[in-house]
Amino acid sequence: MYSWYKLLTYLFYPIAPIYLLIRKLKKKEDSLSYKEKLSHINIPRDNGFLIWFHVASVGEAMSILPLIESYIENKKIDKVLITSITLSSGKILGKKYKKNAKVIHQFLPLDIPILIKKFLDHWKPNLSIFIDSEIWPNLIFQAKEREIPLLLLNARITEKSFNRWKLIIGFAKKIFGKFDLCIASNKQSEEFLKILGVKYIKNFGNLKFSQTKKKTDNKLDINFLNKIKNRKIWCAASTHPDEEILCGKSHLNIKIKYQDVLTIIIPRHIERAEKIKKELSNLDLKVIFHSQLNELDKSTDVLIVDSYGESVKFYEISNYVFVGKSLSKNLIMHSGQNPLEPAKLGCKIFHGPNVTNFTEIYDYLYTLGITKKVNNHEELYLSLVEEFIKNEPKNDKISSKIESYGQNIFNNVVMELKKYI
Repeated sequence: MYSWYKLLTYLFYPIAPIYLLIRKLKKKEDSLSYKEKLSHINIPRDNGFLIWFHVASVGEAMSILPLIESYIENKKIDKVLITSITLSSGKILGKKYKKNAKVIHQFLPLDIPILIKKFLDHWKPNLSIFIDSEIWPNLIFQAKEREIPLLLLNARITEKSFNRWKLIIGFAKKIFGKFDLCIASNKQSEEFLKILGVKYIKNFGNLKFSQTKKKTDNKLDINFLNKIKNRKIWCAASTHPDEEILCGKSHLNIKIKYQDVLTIIIPRHIERAEKIKKELSNLDLKVIFHSQLNELDKSTDVLIVDSYGESVKFYEISNYVFVGKSLSKNLIMHSGQNPLEPAKLGCKIFHGPNVTNFTEIYDYLYTLGITKKVNNHEELYLSLVEEFIKNEPKNDKISSKIESYGQNIFNNVVMELKKYI
C-alpha cells in the first residue's frame, strides 16, 4: 500500500507547482507558502539541538504555545522549528515569533518524497513532534529512516477517521507503528491508537486545556472603548458560513429589547469578511470592520474583526461568547471549535448542538456551568437577553479551575517529553 501511495505522490510532483498556483490565485496560498511547500528554504540551519513541531492550523498551533515558551527558555534546545499548513496559522506564528531568533516558522512541504528529502536534509531535526492528527506517510517513513524520534502529541482520532484507517488497517499499522510515543488527547483516541498499532501510549488529557490565559498588552483603542462603554456586548467567534446570518438575526431580536446592543463577529476565516458584511447589510444592519473603527458610532450594529490574532481583546470586553462551527448544518460531521480561550477569560459560552471535534472539552466546561447549548438563533437571542438581564460579572473562580486543570496536563506532558531531549 505504501508503494502505491509513494508512486502517486511521485506522479503528482510535476503538477505540484500548478496545484499550488491555483490555490494561490484562490488566496489559499501566498508567495512564501508557495515556495516553502515546494521545499525552497532560505533560512539557515544553525548548529545545535533542533526540536521540530508540526501543526496543521491555528487551533493546533495555539495548543502548543505553552510548550514553545518553555522550550525557548530551555538551554538544551538551540532552535525550535514550527511547520504548519494554513495561511492563518503561518500569519499568527510568524507575527508572534518574528523577533525571536530561537523560533523559526515555515510551511510544511507537500508530502512528496523529493520535497520531504530536501526538507529533512536541510533541517536535520533532533526530535519531531506532530500535533493532533497530522499524518503524512512519506514524511513519517523518511524521518524514521533517519532515526529521528517521532512523537504524536495530543493525538486525536475521531470515529470517522478511525473507520477510514480500518479500511487500510495494514498500512495504518505500518504508519502508526513508526511513532516512538503517542500522547492521546482523550480515552477514545487512546483506544483507537492501540488498535492502529501504536506501541507506547500515554493519556493525560487534552493539551488544549494548558493554553495560557492570555491577557493582552495590546489593548483596544481608547476612543473605541469610550464609544462602547455603555453598550450591551456579545461576541460570535470562529464563525462559519450561515452562522453569521444566524447571529445577525439574533442581534435583530435582541435589539427589540436593547437598542444599544453591539454584536462582534470574529470569523474563522477573515477572507470572508467582505461577504459577511454584505450578507448582514442585507438584513438592514449597520456593519463596520475592525480595521475601520473610526466609522463606529451609536448606530453601528455589528463589528466584524477582519484581522487575525485579535480575539482576546474582544473576549476581555465581552462576558458572552457564541463559539461557531456548531450551528452550521453543512459541518455536522466535522464540527466545533475550541471554546477554551474565551472560557479561560471568564466568558459564558454558547454553542450549537454540533461540537464533535471538542466533545470532551465541552463536557468538562458543562460540569463547571459556563456553557449552554442553543439549537437555533431564537434560543441564542433568548439566552443572551437572559444574561443581559442578570448582568453578572465574569467568573474568575471558574477561570482559575480551568487554568489549574490545564496546568496539571501540561506538567505531565513536559515530564514525558523530557525523556527525548
